[in-house]
Amino acid sequence: MSETRIIAVANQKGGVGKTTTAINLGAALAEEGHKVVVIDLDPQGNASTGLGVPPEARKLTSYDLLAGDQGLMESLQDTAIANLRIVPSNSDLSSADFQLANRPGRTQLLRRKLADQTAIDYILIDCPPALGLLTLNAMVAADSVLVPLQAEFYALEGLSQLLMTVREVRQSANPDLRIEGVLLTMADNRNNLSQQVEADARNTLSGLVYRTVIPRNVRLSEAPSHAMPVLQYDSNSKGSAAYRELAKEFLSRQSVAA
Repeated sequence: MSETRIIAVANQKGGVGKTTTAINLGAALAEEGHKVVVIDLDPQGNASTGLGVPPEARKLTSYDLLAGDQGLMESLQDTAIANLRIVPSNSDLSSADFQLANRPGRTQLLRRKLADQTAIDYILIDCPPALGLLTLNAMVAADSVLVPLQAEFYALEGLSQLLMTVREVRQSANPDLRIEGVLLTMADNRNNLSQQVEADARNTLSGLVYRTVIPRNVRLSEAPSHAMPVLQYDSNSKGSAAYRELAKEFLSRQSVAA
């Protein structure tokens, strides 16, 4: 690849699999030989923990990247996975909306820091569960938005607000922003509601919805407590298979878009 692709993993609803998707899609792309960076833009720092970076080891964070003078390459930390690095976060980010509110070009801060990267294939930004300044920075910096959507009641209702925000960002700051795709997560084929949500999503959003569906999987739930992606924690699990399949579908969409 000659051009870095930047993908914001976003949904204003919490608990839908954003962080799980950012770290496991990142790991699966790295496994395919791509150079991948995850930017943890959530003050909870779950992506950092899930990729094995404990709080005391987070020397430079995504808050420093947004508000400080250093660039992306100085902010990166290695993970235990070849080709996968991270910009970790900590609770400093929780004050970003307030601290950066009067900063000139406050929605462009991340975009400036991510411009003209050539040594990275994919940057995945793990957004917080809110449509505030941090998520706006991610969308303004990104080429596209990947939306994890939990297979549950009201899932599509919440999606409309996110799509409206994407349209507003297109009109105001990033006309090239597109929806990368909608990823159904935490699906249970034995559950009629899960099947109905999937059918509704595919009918409503058509080709935006990935064919790959991420199932409910015990190994996926356990992996973060062991500070590693599921692909590393249990390579043969259903969760690992699903994220490898997602990576292949994601890459095929990239080649079509190119």
